[in-house]
Parts: sequence; structure tokens; C-alpha cells
Amino acid sequence: MVQSQPPLRLPTSEELPCSDETPVDNELQNLIPNLLLTILAFIWRGRQDWFFGVDMAIYYLYQEELQPALIPEGFLSIGVVRRSSERGRLSYVLWEENYIPPVLAIEIVSQNYNDEYEKTKDKYSQLGVKYYLIYNPDYWQRDQHQPFELYRLEQGEYILQTAEPYWMPEIGLGIGRSRGTYVGWEREWLFWYDQEGNAYRTLEELAERQRQGAEQYQQRVERVERAEKALQEQQQQIATKVFSLGLGLTIEQIATACNLSPTKVRAILEQP
Repeated sequence: MVQSQPPLRLPTSEELPCSDETPVDNELQNLIPNLLLTILAFIWRGRQDWFFGVDMAIYYLYQEELQPALIPEGFLSIGVVRRSSERGRLSYVLWEENYIPPVLAIEIVSQNYNDEYEKTKDKYSQLGVKYYLIYNPDYWQRDQHQPFELYRLEQGEYILQTAEPYWMPEIGLGIGRSRGTYVGWEREWLFWYDQEGNAYRTLEELAERQRQGAEQYQQRVERVERAEKALQEQQQQIATKVFSLGLGLTIEQIATACNLSPTKVRAILEQP
């Protein structure tokens, strides 16, 4: 586990590199964690006790030694301040975060394999990350793994979980895969889930549903208005015929005169 409060002078986030400057080799490595961040910022908009980092360096100690930075595609920490300063965090430095490790780290496997299933997993275990998710949509057969693998840290060892979406009680959210639309791209993405297994959709999907709902409502209003107008015209037609032909006409006579069925005439005449 992470060594806390070691007897040595530790560098600050200002002194540490904020990145290893290694570019991502797939745009999904940037888009997927940003999708999760965008949705989380919406559903947790009233909370200020969490931070979700995207492609940000994590600095920690192991056995009193400063370790090379871990840079997952995305990670979530709970129990930390949402905004550390006006310009935000340069990196996530454990001794500046009250030694609170991320509760979830996400690695997205790309063309260049980076030991996500071996050495990197061991490092997250040393850091004390409770949940470690490896998303491998394109190269899982090459790596002889599943496209979605989520591990839970139990007594210092990562145990592969089988449920998907997987509910994480420490976070109060689940995570899993679903098809959806983000930045105009319809494909499989990672999504947050509620405890009933319902995915929290992207803002553009919610906006599209709202637009479709508004259109359907307007169409219903227009249909009702057309029906009411037609009914009023029929009533006026009957009233005109009755007035012009005089009283004492039977329902059948009125129906014949107005080119309507007797049942329709009865319904109209019985209306207040």
C-alpha cells in the first residue's frame, strides 16, 4: 500500500512533470474518459468532494520511495476537493491530497500494449486503487483477455469481477458498456449506471430525447386541434341543417341530410 507521511522532503506539483508527454495513439483514449467526466459533472453537479482526472499524472510513494508517475486514461477520487485552485490541478500528487488514492482507475488498451494486465495492474495495487478497469474493445483477442475487465482490490490482490454493468458501492455508481452517441459519434462507449442498471446517457442524447418528445407533443396537439376543428364543423353543419329544415326531424333524416351515420349524429347532438 501507499506509504503515508514519510520522513523525507517531497516535491510539490509545481516541481513535478504534469505529463510524460507521450501522445495517445487512439482518440478514444481521450474521448471515453471525457465522456465519463461530462456525465459525472452533470449527475454530481451539486457535489464538491470528488475529482475525475483525464490523462493526468498520479504521483505516489511505495516503501518510502517516489515512484514513476502513473498516467491512466481516467481516474476518480472521492473525498478530495473538486477544484484545488483557480487553474486546477497540474497533476494528482498523493501527499497534496491527504494521501487519498483514486478509487477507480481506467486504462484503455490501444495498438501499443503497455502492460495493462501485468506491471501496470501491480502498480495500481501498490497505490491502493480499489477498482481497476481495463477497456480493450479492439485488441482483446490479441491480448487473450475480455474487452471489459474490472478488478476489485481485496486484501492487496486484484480479483476479476464478472458482472456488467458492475455496481461499485464505494462510489455509488456502476460502470459498463453501452451503445450511445457522444460528440456526434454513435458507437460503444463506457457509461455510468444507477443501481437498477440504467445507464446515465450523454447530454446530447438527453437533448435529442427532449427534442423528439417536444416534437411528438406538438404533433399530438396539432392532431387534437384538427379533430376539434372537424368536430366543430360537423356540429355547425348539423345545426345549420336542423335550423334550415325545421324541428321534428328524426335522427335518420338528419344523418341523411348531413351525410353522417346516425350514431355520429347522436353523439354530436348529445354533447353539451
